[in-house]
Order: sequence, then C-alpha cells, then structure tokens
Amino acid sequence: MAIPHQPDGPDRTSAFSSPGGTSPASGPRDVLGLAARPPGEGAFDAHHPPAADLIADCVHCGFCLPTCPTYVLWGEEMDSPRGRIHLMKQGLEGEPLSDSMVTHVDRCLGCMSCVTACPSGVRYDRLISDTRQQVERRHTRGPRERALRAAIFALFPYRRRLRLLRGPLRAYQASGLGWLVRRTGLLARLAPTLAALESLAPPLRRAARLPARLPAVGARRAVVGMLTGCVQSAFFPEVNAATARVLAAEGCDVVILPDRQGCCGALSVHNGREAEAQAFARRTLDTFAAAGIDFFVVNAAGCGSTLKEYGELLRDEPRYATLAADFAGRVRDLSELLDELGPVATRHPLPVTVAYHDACHLAHAQGVRDQPRRLLRGIPGLELREIADPEICCGSAGIWNVLHPGPAAELGDRKARTVLATGARLLVTANPGCLMQVAASVTRAGGHIALAHTAQVLDASLRNRPVEELL
Repeated sequence: MAIPHQPDGPDRTSAFSSPGGTSPASGPRDVLGLAARPPGEGAFDAHHPPAADLIADCVHCGFCLPTCPTYVLWGEEMDSPRGRIHLMKQGLEGEPLSDSMVTHVDRCLGCMSCVTACPSGVRYDRLISDTRQQVERRHTRGPRERALRAAIFALFPYRRRLRLLRGPLRAYQASGLGWLVRRTGLLARLAPTLAALESLAPPLRRAARLPARLPAVGARRAVVGMLTGCVQSAFFPEVNAATARVLAAEGCDVVILPDRQGCCGALSVHNGREAEAQAFARRTLDTFAAAGIDFFVVNAAGCGSTLKEYGELLRDEPRYATLAADFAGRVRDLSELLDELGPVATRHPLPVTVAYHDACHLAHAQGVRDQPRRLLRGIPGLELREIADPEICCGSAGIWNVLHPGPAAELGDRKARTVLATGARLLVTANPGCLMQVAASVTRAGGHIALAHTAQVLDASLRNRPVEELL
C-alpha cells in the first residue's frame, strides 16, 4: 500500500561537568513565538512541557536505579530517572530552569533502559524528550559547549559533509599516526573530545554505490523503503549494502533513493533540537511519499526509534501529521521485518561464536530483542552467547560519548569486559554508534573481538561467504 502524498539540594560536582560550564537563562527567547516565561517564573513554557500526568505515573519505586548508567556510575539520586522526574515536577511547580537542573538532564544518555525496567509503565522517553526541547530553547549554555554542539550538528546529520572526511581519515589511518597518538596519550590530555572522536573512527572500507531500487530475488513479497542514514552511509556503507542484499534475497523490492535521502532527525530529536528534527523528518516523508512502499526498513537503532515517533514529532503540523503517523506505522527494524516475513532464502553454515549486544534504542526504545536472536540462531553452525548486564548502555548514546568522553569511556570499558568475557570471536549489534564505541573500548582493554552488524552476518550466510570475511 502506497503512502499517500500530501501537498505542501546541592549536587556533587564531578569531572563530568560540561566544559566551560553553563550560564542562567537569558530571558524570553522562545523561537516558536510563544510567550516564554522569564527566569524565576518556572522552568518550562507552554510548548509541550513534560506532562504532569506522565510525571504522576512515577511512584519512585527505584526499579530503574540499577539499570540507569549514570546512577550506576555515580549513585546520585538526581542522576537517576526518578530523580530527573522529580526535577521536572519541580519545574512544573515553578522552579527555574537552573544550571543544576540542566546538568542532570544533559547527563541522561536517553538509553531508555528505565522504560524497560519500570513496573508502572512510566513514559520516561516522552518526558525526557519534552524536557530536552525546553532546555535547548530556553537555556543558554557556556560558549565552549555551544561551539562544540554547533560543530557537531553542522557535521554529523549531513552525509555529504561526513563523506568529505573519508579521504583524510583513510590517509590518517594508513599513516599509522593513530597508534602514536593513542600511545602518547597527549591528545586525550589536551583535547579529550578530539581524542574521543579519534578513538571512535572505524577502519574505512571502499564505499559501494547503492542503486535507486534493488529488485526482489524470486517472488516479490513486499516493497520496502530503506534508510541509508548519515553515519551509517559515510562510515559503514558495507552495512547498507548488506542490508539491501538481504532484503532482496528475502523477496523484497528495495527502494533506496540514496541521492535524495538526508538525515532522519534522530540526533536532533535526542538532543532537544525540535525544529531541526522536524525539518529532517519532513524531508524524509517527502522523499518516500510517492514510493509505494509497504514498510520502511532501518538498520540503525537510534534512527528506527525516531522514525517510529514521527507521528508525535509532527503532531502539530496539519500538512504532515496524518502522513507522519501513517509512515511511522510502517517503520521496521531490519530484524523485525525479516522475522515478521519469515525466511525464504537458504542459510549456509557460519561456524562462529557470536556475542549479541542489545543496542539500547532497539531493545528498550523499540522493544526488539528476540527477533535478531532468532535470525542469528537460524544460521547453521552459529553459536550465540549472551553478554552479562545487557541492560547497561555501552556509553555511545548518539553523541553522548563525544559530549561526555570521560564517563562514556567508563561505560565502554565496563561493556568491553562483559563482551570479552563471553569468549566469542564476533560481536554483533545493530547500531553504528555501538559498533564504534565497543570497538574503541575493546582496543583500550587490550582485547580483540571482531565486530559486525546483524545484516552483515545474515548476508554472509545467504551468499555462502567464508566466516573469515567477518573476522
């Protein structure tokens, strides 16, 4: 079925604190034209503040505490989900949007592990999202952090700009300078953000060009659109190629339109940049509105989570609200759709031990856990091993590991230990950020494990490729 086209108390200080600090809000400056409250008259304005009824759902039971990465790191109540919900309640009751409140909101990774753990069904995902867009519109950050965030959002959501980095990055990796940089530790001391970016950069391979449309192999079972993404497209093009081949092998016509795609808006949504996210979402909808797709397939967990929320993101826009809600209902993670359709292509043996890492925005935000495991177990010869403490985030969380490299490294090191303890030869996950974060952490730990996306493992089995290609 085609998507219809529509016309136009004091807190403990830590090294985690934002570089340069923050400054108080500077008065009414609502970019939406709403009457923003001046400082001292409450944290939030009338544009989608965190909802009081959702806040009231929290009974402060504490089930979220052992699953929250920042609470696990520091043991601070205000760095737990229920602590942040308490701050939101205070904001609704008239407390100002203070530096302290913003710091605790910023510290949240948005991993949504608490959503899974909560017995009361608290919509923390909705609460933190609404709070972050208030923070971004109403709070003035320090100059260094403003500059850092401006640089990040001028680069990461734009695949063409990211691709310009491929040449210099490949030359840098080939030169061997990376080994020297990491060995001296000088960059980490002088510029921790740059050091984090350097350590996260994956080995780059030749990027194959994707066609606008890839026909199904055999009888057509569905027509699917496919997100190519920003980071995925620039740094993991082999994952996109494997995704398209697997979908075609399983009887799907794959509509890709790579030259027309842009960012889906996930990074912007997760960081409170609402207007920017909405612009990216409208472009995605316009690109695929007339493509006649049954499903829209995503191979990056954070992107899939956002695409499934397009209906909420564009709920205030008459031209797009219905289209966005319909489109969101068609979004599937790759493993989700393949599990839903059932296998038709022959699986060839892959004799390898695999540790599967649950990407947070796949397991917690989308509730997709069993499907990728069933797909992997369906490959002859593959042995699947579980990782201890799977609910604790690896520390990637979109750009969180760039904004907060120290705590992110602590979480990454913790994840690396549990991954290596499995003894598996291959780590499989479904998000580019996780692949980069865990790879950097394993290297730091002095260990070795090959890493691959779920799509690459399935592709190797379907094409009867040797397991050594994954290792």
